[in-house]
Amino acid sequence: MSLNDMACRYAKPQTKPYKLYDIEGLYLRIMPNGSKYWRYNFKFHGKSKTYAIGVFPNVSLKEARKICDEAKESIKAGIDPTILKTKAKQLAAFNSDQTFETVAREWHQHYYKTWSEKHADYIIRRLELHAFPHIGRYPLNQLTPQIILTCLQRIEKNAPEIARRVLQMCSKVFQYASLTGRLDKDLTFGLKGAFKKYKKGHYAAIDISELPELLAAINSNEARAYKQTNLAIKLLLYTFVRTGELINAKWSEINFANAMWTIPAERMKMDLTHLVPLSKQALSVLYELKELTGHREYLFPSIPYPRKPMSDCTILNALKRMGYKNRMTGHGFRTLPLGVGKEILNYPHHVIDRQLSHAPKSNNDRAYDRATFLPQRKQFMQEYADYLDSLIGTKSKKDLAITLTEAHSYNLGFLSMSYKINQ
Repeated sequence: MSLNDMACRYAKPQTKPYKLYDIEGLYLRIMPNGSKYWRYNFKFHGKSKTYAIGVFPNVSLKEARKICDEAKESIKAGIDPTILKTKAKQLAAFNSDQTFETVAREWHQHYYKTWSEKHADYIIRRLELHAFPHIGRYPLNQLTPQIILTCLQRIEKNAPEIARRVLQMCSKVFQYASLTGRLDKDLTFGLKGAFKKYKKGHYAAIDISELPELLAAINSNEARAYKQTNLAIKLLLYTFVRTGELINAKWSEINFANAMWTIPAERMKMDLTHLVPLSKQALSVLYELKELTGHREYLFPSIPYPRKPMSDCTILNALKRMGYKNRMTGHGFRTLPLGVGKEILNYPHHVIDRQLSHAPKSNNDRAYDRATFLPQRKQFMQEYADYLDSLIGTKSKKDLAITLTEAHSYNLGFLSMSYKINQ
């Protein structure tokens, strides 16, 4: 006789477990504590087995019969239903572990060696800042395009371009997950169309006519920036490298004897080693900085985490406190030498362009123009620094001898250096 829902619901526990049989091997096992379990007895290749279907009333009589019928179909097909159930549990556990962050880090590690170190660090940093906090814990099979879009729109409010780059990175992660059998499709497909249209602009930069005001603000430091931050801005002013190249600079790259900063190719945008001639003013900044951070690997270590470089937002935040929000950025220091060099110092464009480490514009230039113009660049760097000093009323220091004796050990050993500053 088959069971009904009422018989299952009102079955009372006894001192020992007992069974209420339904049909064709399905039964409800009643335990002394009142728990009720659906079980199905069957034979597979001559061996008696029991299939655990679920707990009543979480699994109703109707649902138990349906699961039982599926198990019977599996047996007819020569497949043990208990093995199928175990496989399903393992797959569910595996999928729950395949979070977006887990797969993204696996993807990053898989392709790490195909990228430059700088590009690889940029990718993982963007994901850590913008994606992982919001969608990192989601298993891939629980993510939806709507969840991803919400994350991207949050970024878009303040940084439209970064939102588009994070979208590209997420797309690559989903494509990798699809190739490795963990996802059916790229969940970001079509999301780009949901972004607001915007016109990509240039980095904010003051006009060269506003230079005296900026220089006065830097030197007075009324914004009370940390000394290390103030020196970073000064060195950026005299070298006009990219902000990322500055904050990741290491003392091993500085040659005081030759007044040269060599930035290795892996840290450059164009993947080419870049030489930065150091003016006397830039050297003065470096000697002052050496007293602060010379015992560290980086010129500008993070204050809370000194084994890492300072944040790429440090200089921008300092400029904001100086009153230059939306008027000047770290990258804006790279526009100033072009204006000053061409309009005031009368240097040809190609000399300044090489010092800015810009790529030649045409394929022909890239193939044949190997000139570095290093002597002209050295001269320009010193004249540019001298011009900046002249704007803040620096008194003439002609024939003034300055002796700098360093008690630190540099790449070339202990350095005692004496030179004249001529303006």
